[in-house]
This record gives sequence, C-alpha cells and structure tokens, in this order.
Amino acid sequence: MENESKKLGVIGGLGPKATAFFFNLVIDNTIADNDQEHIDAVYLNHCSMPDRTEAILSNNTDQLKDLLIKDAVTLENLGCSHIAIPCNTSHYFWDDIQASVNIPVINMIEETISYIRQRYGPAVARIGVLATNGTKEMKIYDKYANKSGIEIMYPSESSQQKVMEVIYNEVKAGKKAIPSELAEINSEFIANDCDVTVLGCTELSVIFNGYTNPYMVDPLLLLARKSIELAGKKVKI
Repeated sequence: MENESKKLGVIGGLGPKATAFFFNLVIDNTIADNDQEHIDAVYLNHCSMPDRTEAILSNNTDQLKDLLIKDAVTLENLGCSHIAIPCNTSHYFWDDIQASVNIPVINMIEETISYIRQRYGPAVARIGVLATNGTKEMKIYDKYANKSGIEIMYPSESSQQKVMEVIYNEVKAGKKAIPSELAEINSEFIANDCDVTVLGCTELSVIFNGYTNPYMVDPLLLLARKSIELAGKKVKI
C-alpha cells in the first residue's frame, strides 16, 4: 500500500502576492504527472496580520507573535507535517514559533545560508541582502550567516529607502515593479565585494520571478524546494 502523503502547512498572507507566488513555486518545482502526485497543503492566507516591520521596529510584537504561533498550532492540528512561512521578516520569531509545535517549521534564513555555503563553497565571505527595514535592523540574516563566517551587507541608507519603496509602494500596493529598479543597488553590492545577492524579502522574489543570475539567490525558491522534499516528493532539478 502506498504511503500516505505528508501535508504542508503555510502561514501566508505576509503578503498575499508573495504567498500566491510561493504556491506556484511549490507546484512548478514538484515532479508530478497528475493532480494526485502534487503536495497536499493547507494555506492560511492571514492578510490581516500586523505589518512585520512596523511591529518589530516599534517594539510592539506581542500580538504579531501570538498570531503567528496560533496559526502554527492550527496547522499542526489540521494534520500538517511541516510548516513554511513565506516571509523573511517573520523569521525573527522563528524560535518561538518552532517551540510552539511538534512539527518542523522550515527556517528559510538558515536554509538560504546553508545553500550558499554549499553552492558557492568556503570562498564566500560577504553577502548582500535586499530586505525590509525590519529584517535589516534585527539582523535576521546576520544571526545565521555569522555562524558560517559570512558577513552580511545591506544597502546604503538611500538605497535601502528605495528597497522599501519597491516593496511597500509597488508590490504590496499591487503595482508593477521590475528587476531593473534594483540594478543599481546590486551594483553597489558588487562594488563592495559581495559574492552573492540575496532576495531577502518575498515581495522581491515576486519581482524577479525566477530571474536567472548565478550570483543571486532567492530564499522563497529554496523554501518551496524544502517544502516539497519534506512532503516526500521529488524536486525538479
């Protein structure tokens, strides 16, 4: 008798466009010849969740943390075998979320650093991260990168403002954004000897939409691939 498929749980809506894009990444990266060979999943599109960056920078995180934990517990109670959170900034609460459930909560940040070290080898010394102010100020990527001897670099103040404008005033506002808007910032990273650029906000993953660049890493894609693996399915190469 064939083993019962494992069920993916997703804390989504952070934001909704990124969650929808993640949904498609999971489908597009699963080896499947029919509906039945795809992953069973429960998506909680919790769009009313407080803004992550605003909550963190204002030190008003109790409600946000409680809601994230509540969603994780709900997904576990619904029979999910593992949880994905397609939002970089929310990983500030990863330890608390993981402690609240008995199933794995995929750590997208840790997966990204591990992938970079594996993919690019020990020569990688500095990574440029495009992210929200919340991810930047709380050094969410630094926590894991520094363990691997990797330095994290963020854009200059004016460039960081541009990143936030693209995330909030374009993608989250439902307006069209294109990768070239951030090309100058990527050049800034290269000029400062960054070995890799990380799309450290899932809204940016939406903009680049699978854009192929050997020195650009998309954590949302890595999250999708890990979600597929933990569900017991095969990932497309």
